[in-house]
Amino acid sequence: MNQSVLIQAIIYLASGVLFVPIAKRLGLGSVLGYLLAGVAIGPAVLGLVGDEGQDIMHFAEFGVIIMLFLVGLELEPERLWKLRVPVLGLGGLQVLLTALLTGGLALAAGLPWQPALALGMILSMSSTAIVLQTLNEKGLMQTAAGQNTFAVLLFQDIAVIPILAIMPLLATYPVAESTDHHAHFSLTDGLPGWLRPFVVVGAVLGLVLIGRYVMGTVFRIIARTGLREVFIATALLMVASIAVLMEMVGLSPALGAFVAGVVLANSEYKHELESDIDPFKGLLLGLFFISVGAAINFDLIRENPLLVIGLVVAIMAVKGLVLGLLGKVFGLPIDQNLLFALGLCQVGEFAFVLFSFASQNGILAQEVVDLMTAVVAISMGVTPLVFLANEKLLLPRLGTKEKASKEQDHIEEHNAVIVAGFGRYGNIVGRFLRANNIGATVLDFDSDRVDTLRKLGMKVYYGDASRYDLLKSAGADKARLMIIALDSPEKVLELVETAKKHFPNLKLLVRAADREDAYELLDAGITHVYRETLDSSLRMGVDAMTLLGFRAYQSQRAARLFRKHDEQNMTELAALRHDRKQYFSSARQRIRDLEELLSSDTNDRWLKDVEDGWDPESLRNEVRQMKP
Repeated sequence: MNQSVLIQAIIYLASGVLFVPIAKRLGLGSVLGYLLAGVAIGPAVLGLVGDEGQDIMHFAEFGVIIMLFLVGLELEPERLWKLRVPVLGLGGLQVLLTALLTGGLALAAGLPWQPALALGMILSMSSTAIVLQTLNEKGLMQTAAGQNTFAVLLFQDIAVIPILAIMPLLATYPVAESTDHHAHFSLTDGLPGWLRPFVVVGAVLGLVLIGRYVMGTVFRIIARTGLREVFIATALLMVASIAVLMEMVGLSPALGAFVAGVVLANSEYKHELESDIDPFKGLLLGLFFISVGAAINFDLIRENPLLVIGLVVAIMAVKGLVLGLLGKVFGLPIDQNLLFALGLCQVGEFAFVLFSFASQNGILAQEVVDLMTAVVAISMGVTPLVFLANEKLLLPRLGTKEKASKEQDHIEEHNAVIVAGFGRYGNIVGRFLRANNIGATVLDFDSDRVDTLRKLGMKVYYGDASRYDLLKSAGADKARLMIIALDSPEKVLELVETAKKHFPNLKLLVRAADREDAYELLDAGITHVYRETLDSSLRMGVDAMTLLGFRAYQSQRAARLFRKHDEQNMTELAALRHDRKQYFSSARQRIRDLEELLSSDTNDRWLKDVEDGWDPESLRNEVRQMKP
């Protein structure tokens, strides 16, 4: 059905807006929500989109390209070098073993060895978009499984280059006439085979040199205009140009974007690029997943349900087995290995590109391409469910949740204070209270930390403090106050919401990682907010002033005044932060006011706060020095 661009945009956006919040509410993740949205609007259900969904998918693949550019920005060359062992070792072995095993199965099923090998190489790919998105949503990227998963995905993206180079040598079927009216110009057309690798290498080297020595100057010139929209347009133009260049030399556009990101990882505009491009990545990735859902051929699935489902199960089982064995060889503990193996056992979005390439070049028969496209789409669609099953069913029995028996322990004490989180911040608060004979019930969700603290003789209870039942058993209904010192800002807000709802008489003293977290807590109605670096930073400033010759009491008073003024400003600026122009204008004025206040030698507010800032020890030392 022919539709205007605006009608298509409304259909895609409305489906995402409807299905993604529902999927998130059910704990399924945003990726599955987008896929379900695509199924709903696709030919199989409502039929609101048809063949034009393929065009949308090609456009939305730009979201994968942007995502890898942002991943590259986070991965400085030094860190990339540190990952060389998992990238080359773990990633290389995964691609090789998976390609051989799946190719062997295809050979056993009756395919000639050439298309069987091509199919094996295609099926060795995993979904960068789905896996990284899901790991980021669940906060698992910094785990051992997350880092090794990233290494494997990175190698897979690199492996696209030799795969594309090898596949034309495997052609066995007549090449179909191209009906693609959007065929792009190639820099390698008409060149002898020996010259093409030099063109490819030259393009990559040119990309590195331009990124290192030219783009910084370009962004600096654009930034001087003060026009944010032009800066964003420049960033998108750069990424799009890189994608086109890589396509023109026969490489993966996503890999080129990743290389550009790594080159710019040390750029002064790194964070500006991240914040400006990230919204486009999320929107385009959403469109990509919706397009994948809409592209699933349910007619073929209905005609061959056992074959399609059997292939999905077999491919995911083979990939999961290979990944699990490699994870064990590389020393991943069982819970991390489960996450690693099950997270990467699907087939990735690059398979759609490779299937199209294989069909156009006579490598795979069209009926095989149609069947495997449906299999790949289903494997991607069930991936969020696999993550969920691993989290809810497997880990409680096989993984780290074996330590969760600690959570079942009865809390044997009820104190006036509850400390939620006993890491580097809560640990100091808890030990200070204990040293002053103030009893506190300590809760922590890190099982290894709980074991360590218990060996040190501290009474710590394992459990998720944001759960109502755990707070109830810890005596939150009788306690006077709770100190919230969790590491995750999201968990902090969740705990605040639970405590305020069920224990309104409990006073909350809450740690904030930074000013933005403090704003969120102020919005949630918390009045006792403590930024974790404020006091130590001011203490260092006091010591610096003292070492420079200022009197200790003067330095202490200045720190107290600075803190009082800063916390008052934070509360007032919280209401303005959504209006960036007004926020920065007000913040600049308050900075000037504070500087003027502190530079005044005769200030009434200083005199009023003398007792608060007086340092008796330094005064006694001065008196002793005055004695004859």
